[in-house]
Amino acid sequence: MFVLFATTSLVNAGAQRSSSRVELFGGYQYAHLDGGPNLNGWNLAVTGNFNNSFGITGDFSGTYGAGGHMYTYMIGPKLTANLPVAKPFFHVLVGGATLGPNGLTTTAFGTMIGGGFDVGTNHLAWRVVQGDWLILHSGGFTDKSNARVSTGLVLRF
Repeated sequence: MFVLFATTSLVNAGAQRSSSRVELFGGYQYAHLDGGPNLNGWNLAVTGNFNNSFGITGDFSGTYGAGGHMYTYMIGPKLTANLPVAKPFFHVLVGGATLGPNGLTTTAFGTMIGGGFDVGTNHLAWRVVQGDWLILHSGGFTDKSNARVSTGLVLRF
């Protein structure tokens, strides 16, 4: 299924120019860390689109709860299927995460694999849902049981 989606996106990419070169996303985020607290916070992303189907996303977020926090800062490719109303997307982001209770933090290498879909016009949309599997690696330990879900507004220019 993914191979079909990616192939279709790349074929369409050569035939069409993106109606928006930049997308700005801002919204609410819920994160669940393996064995840790449930966290609530914000999620911001900027995507530079090279064509109708392919872009590069910079994603930044902050979540808080139970006296702790998690900040993520990641970048990676984003594939979008440009349907008339809904625009489903898939992305793989890599970067870092800073976690910890106030005053004592640790930094980890992070990977997010996920996607979602936007509904709206070419200039304003609602990101109905974005779900990501969050993998964190720090100090020789890899934690693969983390997730986040976001929703919010998308502005396209």
